[in-house]
Amino acid sequence: MTTGPEILSKYFPDLTDLQKEQFAKLGPIYREWNDKVNLISRKDIDKLYVHHILHSLAIVKYIKFKKGTEVLDLGTGGGIPGIPLAIMFPEVRFLLIDGRSKKIGVVNEIIQEMGLNNVAGYHKRAEEMDMQFDFVLARGVARLEKLVNWTLPLLSDHHINALPNGLIALKGGDLKTEIKEVTKQHQVETQSLFKYFGDEPFFNEKFLLYIQG
Repeated sequence: MTTGPEILSKYFPDLTDLQKEQFAKLGPIYREWNDKVNLISRKDIDKLYVHHILHSLAIVKYIKFKKGTEVLDLGTGGGIPGIPLAIMFPEVRFLLIDGRSKKIGVVNEIIQEMGLNNVAGYHKRAEEMDMQFDFVLARGVARLEKLVNWTLPLLSDHHINALPNGLIALKGGDLKTEIKEVTKQHQVETQSLFKYFGDEPFFNEKFLLYIQG
């Protein structure tokens, strides 16, 4: 089974040479930093490309952000999904926030090492933000009800993408209860990631949820 950067080309055959080079560089950088600060579960670092980078890129299958889109990665942890998406969308601006200063410090070191100029990390919590964005992303951060409450005040009323501004969350497992908690007020669109990456068993119970702002 392919677990290195080449798996990305399998599902994204139109990657540029620069993007391939950047993704190949990303793995060793994460491995080096992960030895110092626990960004990713140490037992999972060998599966970085499938479990974390490819997982992040499920968002690319769902929406192609237009040039100038402003995206917030809420609770970014080790910079995922924000950093992989910044590679995929060099003309989109990504802001990565997390309440843990040590992790955000490392995230900014990784961004600098990668030479990415369309992404930055801030030590902030969602409740402290006073900016607005086209989309807010969250990967395994909190229950959907909390994410909606945090997200809606941060969404701009000005839409530039085919998909209206909103929350895009990557989650796993049985989500029926979480979804039911918010469906009285919000419509939740659910996409199975196995539909996108059907050769990878990891995605069997992984989902993308979209809620319009």
